[in-house]
Amino acid sequence: MFGFETVEVSRALTAMTLLFHAIFATLGVGVPVLVSIAELIGIKKKDPHYTLLARRWTRGYTITVAVGVVTGTAIGLQLSLIWPSFMQLAGNVIALPLFMETFAFFFEAIFLGIYLYTWDRFKKPIYHWLLSIPVVIGGTLSAFFITTVNSFMNTPQGFEMEDGRFTAVDPLAAMFNPATPTKVFHVISSSYLTAAAVLAGIAAFIILIKKGSLYHKKALKLTVLMTFLFAILTAVAGDLSAKFLAEYQPEKLAAGEWHFETEKGADLVVFGTLNEDNEVENAIRIPNALSFLAYGDFNAEVEGLNETPEEERPPLWIHYMFDLMVSIGFYTLGISFLFLIFWKMKKWNEYNPLLLWGIVATGPLTMLAIEFGWVYAEVGRQPWILRGFMTVAEGATTSPYVFAMFILFAAVYLVLGMGCLITLRKIFKGKPAELELEHRYPQTAAASKEGDV
Repeated sequence: MFGFETVEVSRALTAMTLLFHAIFATLGVGVPVLVSIAELIGIKKKDPHYTLLARRWTRGYTITVAVGVVTGTAIGLQLSLIWPSFMQLAGNVIALPLFMETFAFFFEAIFLGIYLYTWDRFKKPIYHWLLSIPVVIGGTLSAFFITTVNSFMNTPQGFEMEDGRFTAVDPLAAMFNPATPTKVFHVISSSYLTAAAVLAGIAAFIILIKKGSLYHKKALKLTVLMTFLFAILTAVAGDLSAKFLAEYQPEKLAAGEWHFETEKGADLVVFGTLNEDNEVENAIRIPNALSFLAYGDFNAEVEGLNETPEEERPPLWIHYMFDLMVSIGFYTLGISFLFLIFWKMKKWNEYNPLLLWGIVATGPLTMLAIEFGWVYAEVGRQPWILRGFMTVAEGATTSPYVFAMFILFAAVYLVLGMGCLITLRKIFKGKPAELELEHRYPQTAAASKEGDV
């Protein structure tokens, strides 16, 4: 229909769903951690500013969770509708983590409801804080289980192949495949990082536009500190992921780095262009860095893309996805570190407008890095939907109605996105933190007008 192959439309629909869902899933995993940390600091310091941070972040978080439920359900539906051959082959292998992901979400949702409606109901606030722990665990476990499915698609194991069918299935072996440790670590750490960066960007923006109060300054310092710590964690996860690729998916690493010939002391290629002969031009080369990234040894031999059959090579444009993801990661680490230095140096002003705008940028940039990373991960596995066993073309539906589904789901996501923004605006518009602080904690509000962080 309209000149498109069903496999192309199926890929486009799945990509649209995953990229839209990633926004809400990332916040769903990361924000509860920030909420829990803020409330605990508020209790330990007896500082209502942090308690109010936890309250307000939770309100926004519940809206993103609601949208994430819808998009997550859409992914499950599309697995059967759009990739029926894949599900017929591998459905019995991935059924356990899919079920456990649903269980983890229900676990999170139940305690989120209890947490949301029991503020000020306990004589000791620490009991309320304890309710945040299951929410954090549920969100993180949800990410863990669904990521094991994706890991399985990259390094499938836990079954035997007989007559074109998977038999003797061991679901735990399938879940804990070689890709699981690094991929789960990367997904969870980057989710924590992105949530912290988004909240830091919001706080910085309010300080810039509205000359934010003590509340916003405390929010900024907490979230920037968390951004820095989680950025370090994500960098470690990225390093381990590169070493995993070098061992188990060398073609993905080679395509992402435009590394064509197997050689020792391989250079790391940053950005650049390719000419008609696949020769790299206009790139920044870091000598021997790819060898170190892949094996921790500057002279290690790194397999080139030419070792992979041409029909099994990923598209070379994923190089830019990798470079953009890593560049944003280093930018986020650098700008958060710079803010912390300014904060600790008494003669320097950490609220310098240029520095604050740099922090504002980290919010959307880290979310883009999440998207770039997923594009690199998924397209870098091409042409396989299940590496070594089934190609994307073999797994896709042949239904002529897939284009109509694309239009339908695009409309649904448009409505969901607009509805989310409108609802968040309604929740916080005309209800500034200062007024809420004055209403709930009048003594603290009075002190805030006189003091600083």
